[in-house]
Amino acid sequence: MEHYKDAYRSCHLCPRACGVDRTLGRTGYCRMPATVYAARAALHMWEEPCISGEQGSGAVFFSGCTLGCVFCQNHEIARGLSGKEISAGKLSDIFLDLQAKGANNINLVTPDHFAPDIAEAARLAREKGLTLPFVCNCSAYMSETAFDIFKDFIDIWLPDFKYMSPAIAGRYAKAPDYPAAAKKALLAMYRQCGDPVFDDEGMMRRGMIVRHLLLPGCLEDSKAVIRDLYETFGDHIYISIMNQFTPIAASLTRFPELNRQVTEAEYEALVDYAIDLGVENGFIQEGSTVSESFIPAFDNTGI
Repeated sequence: MEHYKDAYRSCHLCPRACGVDRTLGRTGYCRMPATVYAARAALHMWEEPCISGEQGSGAVFFSGCTLGCVFCQNHEIARGLSGKEISAGKLSDIFLDLQAKGANNINLVTPDHFAPDIAEAARLAREKGLTLPFVCNCSAYMSETAFDIFKDFIDIWLPDFKYMSPAIAGRYAKAPDYPAAAKKALLAMYRQCGDPVFDDEGMMRRGMIVRHLLLPGCLEDSKAVIRDLYETFGDHIYISIMNQFTPIAASLTRFPELNRQVTEAEYEALVDYAIDLGVENGFIQEGSTVSESFIPAFDNTGI
């Protein structure tokens, strides 16, 4: 896995292809050097039921982000404002500690820009006795370089498909190429993992769940996302339709249209649309999910 380190020297680990040499401490869009930074590692109960289960998912939240959506709930770590530097060896021990605590899986949250070190940590952890499946919890804004590293050890893909419109992706993430890049990445992910596989307790052990967060005023774009997913994959994947958009103060001045929650009518319209399309393998959110209590403390717990 040592050759993976070359990916940091002219970084193309995301479609932005900054080309900076992170081994010299230079940073690109993700704001991270060639050393892993993480801000939390703990049992996480707020994923889909077949990921969290009753014991929780062993989530490791990495600092930095290649996409940087203006409304991100995890903006504190996405912008690199919190997190602790750790080695691949230390990260492998964190994986084992989560397994010892009863985690159902190892959930890598926003890991793309650290793919080389995470791959090394996964190898070390397997050698030390890790038996849990690895989950890649990402934005789907992933380059072929990153995918080629992850494909050797990821068991479950948990990507977002955030935007179908290049204009919306450009406005909220400065990434008008997001729809094309994400669709390409999703196809590669499915080819690698195949149809979903569950154990006797209903926990996913292999497969793909694609998440989509409905944004205020973006119902038609969300319908286009769901339609594209279903026309491409049918019920060979699970689609998770989310209503938990939470207005973040940092984004409200420049994006006033985001200064509200998604209405119940908007969300019901999207869910009904998915049902009318024929979607059967899906997850929806019920009740009040718009709460800062769903945002964990990024205080280096478990790091």
